Amino acid sequence: MNQVKAKKHLGQHFLTDENIAKNIADTLGFQGYNKVLEIGPGMGVLTKYLLEKPITTYVIEIDAESVDYLNAHYPKLHGKIISKDFLKYNINEVFEGQPFAIIGNFPYNISSQIVFRCLDLREQVPEFSGMFQKEVAERICEKKGSKTYGILSVLVQAFYDAEYLFTVHEHVFNPPPKVKSGVLRLRRKENFHLPCSEKLFFNVVKTAFQQRRKTLRNSLKSFNLTDNLKEDSIFDLRPEQLTVEQFIELTQKLEAHAV
Repeated sequence: MNQVKAKKHLGQHFLTDENIAKNIADTLGFQGYNKVLEIGPGMGVLTKYLLEKPITTYVIEIDAESVDYLNAHYPKLHGKIISKDFLKYNINEVFEGQPFAIIGNFPYNISSQIVFRCLDLREQVPEFSGMFQKEVAERICEKKGSKTYGILSVLVQAFYDAEYLFTVHEHVFNPPPKVKSGVLRLRRKENFHLPCSEKLFFNVVKTAFQQRRKTLRNSLKSFNLTDNLKEDSIFDLRPEQLTVEQFIELTQKLEAHAV
């Protein structure tokens, strides 16, 4: 079967460097799970190295041409190719509540959505690694005080230790993207359950960063802050000045005042 043609509407840029593919496969620690899900395998440049690991590899691929290619070239994948959209598919039809890792060379146009979906599945996903647009990978791993520190940074780091691993240049893809790529790894924290309402935490973080130039006293007005609460010095800060731990404390303060 011929090579798969990259489709622009699916954001496909096929990695051609075998060493980089192997290095990405090696980012996983394979502890606490025995299954891995690769998102968007394309022609399997990363898949082949995952299949060498002591785990069961599943792939999810929306592109029918890629599915045909994988079936033709990787007999070990037979019965383990999910021809669905990861963002819409109920992955527990396959994993049935069991833990699994997520990995992939993610399409840049949906990479942030993939991370949010991973957060939804955090009870089952102890490890997540893969390639993003470099700026997105850096943003996810960023610490407080930076202009790129934002919603993704805080929400991911509340539950995972985020590590930027290495940069990948444009020329190792076909077709080459217009931006550099970055590979990161997320390892779920030992105690990843927050000591506050997780729903409220998500809401507070998203609301605060929607008006990131304002102090929290102004950006969180919709939470009907009491006069007493407004006096707390944390409300003098802008969202990018808060650590993840401070956002948790902020959520606890709002909870205590029955927001």
